[in-house]
Amino acid sequence: MLRKVFPQRRKGAKEDTKFLSTLPLRLCAFAGVCFSLLWTTSATQRSPQPYGPPAQIATIKNKSVTESSGLVASRTTPGAYWTHNDSGDGPFIYAFDTRGDSLGVFRVAGAQAVDWEDISIGPGPQRDKPYLYIGDIGDNDERRSEVVVYRVAEPILNNRKSTSSRPEVTEPAEAIRLQYPDGKHDAEALLVHPTSGNIYIVTKVVLANPVVYEVAAPFTSGKLITMRRISEIRIPSLFGGVITGGSVSPDGRRVALCDYFQGYELVLPSRATNFDDIWKQKMIGFDLGKREQGESIAYRLDGKALLATSEGKQPALFQVERN
Repeated sequence: MLRKVFPQRRKGAKEDTKFLSTLPLRLCAFAGVCFSLLWTTSATQRSPQPYGPPAQIATIKNKSVTESSGLVASRTTPGAYWTHNDSGDGPFIYAFDTRGDSLGVFRVAGAQAVDWEDISIGPGPQRDKPYLYIGDIGDNDERRSEVVVYRVAEPILNNRKSTSSRPEVTEPAEAIRLQYPDGKHDAEALLVHPTSGNIYIVTKVVLANPVVYEVAAPFTSGKLITMRRISEIRIPSLFGGVITGGSVSPDGRRVALCDYFQGYELVLPSRATNFDDIWKQKMIGFDLGKREQGESIAYRLDGKALLATSEGKQPALFQVERN
């Protein structure tokens, strides 16, 4: 969290006037995130809890996973999950099971890793295949004129136990190029609807409401697509929406989001048929466990639990089961 608010400065670099000019804001943001923990914990205690207490069920044993920034349940291998690092190690995805044991490492063919922040799953060009969607959407300094979501057919796990030094290779990935309609934004939450395949990106902001942007399927690969701003969402926190991960339930009726400390859920009313109505619902916060730097959340394949990881070497895997 500290390095997100106070980025490292290069040794020997000249005085960074921009950094100094924004120092009061960064201090305010840091204080806000800290006090947010106290507020959301209090709010959690007041609201009926959708999930039970968190339990650490495993530690991700693959030493190459040092910044687990996204998480999603496999559709082809029940009980398996996919994660990826934030940035720096190339376009790799890592599979593991609920014991934390590695099930394989894959290099995503045709992809680059600038700032991978989240991963989701949904339909794609071939109806009989599930597709992974990898969000290269991070933009701490809000400098990127466009972001990319890579879509690739979910690899089949074959127990060959590939490694980072000897990875397997996915099918070629499609690059879905996206731009915001209203400027540049930092974002770490990518969600894909399990039926429509629509993409949703939720921005990451301090002391403000995060915004949801939508891209309706189907997509033209390689063409720059302008997203549609569809909603602001109010996080039950005094200090805004530092949203770091998101997931849509397998039945498409619930949305889970997380920040560094808490989980949140939105539920679509039983009679609602328009998924976008979910963003208007009351959000309930709940405990996700003592994660070092929580940046990922995912529904279990049966939709009856949520799992979460964090950044850091060999991170803990937490699970909360639905009440």
